[in-house]
Amino acid sequence: MPGSRTGRPPVQRASRRPAVARTPRENPFQRFLTRARKAWDRPLTAYYLILGGSLLITVLGLVMVYSASQITALQLSLPGSYFFRKQALAALIGGALLLAAARMPVRLHRALAYPILAGAVFLMALVQVPGIGMAVNGNQNWISLGGSFQIQPSEFGKLALVLWGADLIARKHEKKLLTQWKHMLVPLVPVAFLLLGLIMLGGDMGTAIILTAILFGLLWLAGAPTRLFVGVLSVAGAIGVLLIRTSPNRMARLACIGATRPKTSGADCWQAVHGIYALASGGIFGSGLGASVEKWGQLPEAHTDFIFAVTGEELGLAGTLSVLALFAALGYAGIRVAGRTEDPFVRYAAGGVTTWITAQAVINIGAVLGLLPIAGVPLPLFSYGGSALLPTMFAVGLLIAFARDEPAARAALAMRQPRFGRKRAGGSRTGRTSGREPRRWNTMRRRATTARSSGER
Repeated sequence: MPGSRTGRPPVQRASRRPAVARTPRENPFQRFLTRARKAWDRPLTAYYLILGGSLLITVLGLVMVYSASQITALQLSLPGSYFFRKQALAALIGGALLLAAARMPVRLHRALAYPILAGAVFLMALVQVPGIGMAVNGNQNWISLGGSFQIQPSEFGKLALVLWGADLIARKHEKKLLTQWKHMLVPLVPVAFLLLGLIMLGGDMGTAIILTAILFGLLWLAGAPTRLFVGVLSVAGAIGVLLIRTSPNRMARLACIGATRPKTSGADCWQAVHGIYALASGGIFGSGLGASVEKWGQLPEAHTDFIFAVTGEELGLAGTLSVLALFAALGYAGIRVAGRTEDPFVRYAAGGVTTWITAQAVINIGAVLGLLPIAGVPLPLFSYGGSALLPTMFAVGLLIAFARDEPAARAALAMRQPRFGRKRAGGSRTGRTSGREPRRWNTMRRRATTARSSGER
């Protein structure tokens, strides 16, 4: 090879590579939507939504109960934290019930259906016994446990109807009896009417509406024909209209829908109007935690039925939308669990619990906004009241157990490595290891071999 003028060998240039067409970059917004869609479709999404959403609602509810109940407690010559301490105690007991329900197998939940129903019916009948039952705000639906502790058995009737109704429909589904209308209605509808009758003896129509919503939710999930569904709905609607027309108090509540003045058509709409005032004065970010004006004696039941109004006044539109978003996430997760399972009992129970929580939240918030009549039902997991909090947290534990029981969710949970476990093989007390590769801990590959995938990505 001839050299160059400088005496150095010539430099060989590498041949150029053919130009490769560059793929267009993905839009950042589309990339975000793609990642969000993948994260939303993960097997444990429903599990995290139920667990995180319910805990956030409960914690925020404790904060708002403490803020909204201080003035009421002081007016009753009680410590300012009196209602908060009782609610915190109920939340601790409810948390234990939630963990217990989340760890129970499905067959144990089904076994508890009949004892819970029998206990609820017995306590609801005991409310009507003179000297045992007591009236609060005109409704005879409480039992005194001594001191300042009371229990409302009708709240446990909701849980009883969900568990017992789901177990009943699931057994009839397994025997292929749901195609006959008599098996669709009997004995589900008569038992539900028994619970409704015991509730209405005490005058609590708000709880009766929630129980009716659970009944129709179970019938809809069971695949009731349209004419059968409409027939039962017509009967329930006629009974409801009759009960409203024969009660001046209920007629007055109906007249307060959309009221802007404390006196509307002769009805006392003080509570409904001041709830609107509280929401209107909150603005976007609220007046600040603890700075509500309406809770100083202007707004009745500020820490129970109308706690959403105090939330809007102190935390503003941002706070109320956050609460709505948490309930929407909880409802979506419940529907997702009910829709992706192959177990009939899980489908009916998850749908019943979701109907219960969402219907009660809609009725409470609708009353505060002036869109629905005041029904006197608390906001689930948020308002003050241990009798409502305990069965609701147990029901949330049911949803968590069902979300964990999905095949894909079980496989994903099994794939996690425990934080603490047995020592690796080959290790010694001095910290030296042998030449061979250490044995892995209980990893998910070994535990997930028996779990079948549900087809989720």
